[in-house]
Amino acid sequence: MTPQSTHTPQRTQSTLVELTANELRHRIGTREVSPVELLDACIERIEALNPHVNAITATCYDRARTEAQAAEQAVLRGEPLGLLHGLPLGVKDLEATAGLLTTYGSEIYRSNIPAEDNVLVARLRAAGAIVTGKTNIPEMGAGANSRNTVWGATGNPFNPNLNAGGSSGGSAAALACDMLPVCTGSDTGGSLRIPAAKCGVVGFRPSPGVVPSSRKLLAFTPISVVGPMGRTVEEACLQLAATAGLSAGDPLTYPLDPMSFLLPEGVDLGGLRVAYTEDFGACAVDDGIRAVFRRKVQAMKHLFGRCDAIDVDLGDVHRCFDVLRAEAFVASTREAYERDPASLGPNTRANYELGATMTLLDSAWAQAEQTRILARFQKLYEHYDVILAPTTPVSPFAWTHLYASHINGEPQANYYRWLALTYVTTLTTHPALSLPCGLDDAGMPFGLQIVGRFRADRHTLGVGHALEQAFKGIPGLARPRPDLFKLQGAQAEPALTSIVTGAPDPRDARSLPREDRVASQGAVSAV
Repeated sequence: MTPQSTHTPQRTQSTLVELTANELRHRIGTREVSPVELLDACIERIEALNPHVNAITATCYDRARTEAQAAEQAVLRGEPLGLLHGLPLGVKDLEATAGLLTTYGSEIYRSNIPAEDNVLVARLRAAGAIVTGKTNIPEMGAGANSRNTVWGATGNPFNPNLNAGGSSGGSAAALACDMLPVCTGSDTGGSLRIPAAKCGVVGFRPSPGVVPSSRKLLAFTPISVVGPMGRTVEEACLQLAATAGLSAGDPLTYPLDPMSFLLPEGVDLGGLRVAYTEDFGACAVDDGIRAVFRRKVQAMKHLFGRCDAIDVDLGDVHRCFDVLRAEAFVASTREAYERDPASLGPNTRANYELGATMTLLDSAWAQAEQTRILARFQKLYEHYDVILAPTTPVSPFAWTHLYASHINGEPQANYYRWLALTYVTTLTTHPALSLPCGLDDAGMPFGLQIVGRFRADRHTLGVGHALEQAFKGIPGLARPRPDLFKLQGAQAEPALTSIVTGAPDPRDARSLPREDRVASQGAVSAV
């Protein structure tokens, strides 16, 4: 970028994009890396690998290049730089992005180009991040398999025939492939944690109110949050520091110091009281995943001051989540359903129809039961600092299967029951982190779920960071990395885009001008 730059022809673009967001931001500030150079490297990686995993959807490369040039000039002029200055950003397709196609994974919104960024995106841009593209999701964020009829399915970077999880599957796959150093996520029943586990990256569900979410129609519900993803815990902390804090757009937010999240809290694992459970006493978990989890706990338990298996009884967590989730979907999809039920996919339609049958008695019971669940959960933390569990109950399955319909041969009650390991902790409102923890017996990433104390977000991240460092020295526990050279030679069968029936106009998908486009449909409150 300047005569002081350490850029040499020997430093390839591929090695540049593999640096952490924290290191890249440091090198941008010291003029060792140009934001333009970094953006070009990310676009090159996207163009090389995205056809094989379908993680990135709409893009705005021309605008991003203009912003990268401006970011470079700001560095050269010695201006104050934001936490994410010059870092290319992938935004989950549930978040409104000004001037960039935002489809919510639904054909209803396949030409929706918002006029404004929502609060989350605005904060990331204010911190200097450069919006480069959107990341794939299931329709309206419903389910944990990121596939829809607008963009197709997202394949797993370790095997594109398998699913990448959801609903933040595009972000997780993009991070695992080093396409972008910063990607956003959100979580109701596990939408941050599940794709992070399946793709071998970090996903952090913060406590409600830490990061504002301005798109919820039911603004006072604590079950849906937005939060950071990253290849490391430090990357998640960097994004959290750029986005946390009070916003009138989310009434659950409160005054806090965003910079307190910038670095993980120091945690002495040797003094930690750790509990672990395979199923929270309520969740169906594949026998093979149970065995893998037990082996991994045995491999790490020497790190802790105490590590005990626990029995858990949280009450009727499934019915409670059914009702609270259905309330949110009824609020967000009622207009579309009443206009044309066929305009919604099977998952989204099922959520609405379930909610439409519920009564005020159901709602009142669910609110009270969630309060009881929280009280029961607190008793566990009288004796322990964190609880460990598997993040997902099954290894990644074929992307062509909408959801895990059976576990251990037993049918699941609905399309999201297999998410119970994560939605149980959603109901408690405790912070929860999915940390890469080696591979399962199928050779796919295994995610360790770390559930912290009530509102102990910094401590939970600190535990995750300490474990991340310790796992580097323990066989079978370090973060796995996909074979990207092998991925470039792979093609999912059937093709990941084979389910597309309502693709957007190619000009909209690439942020190109056209005179014949219709007005944007405006905002939607997907969950």
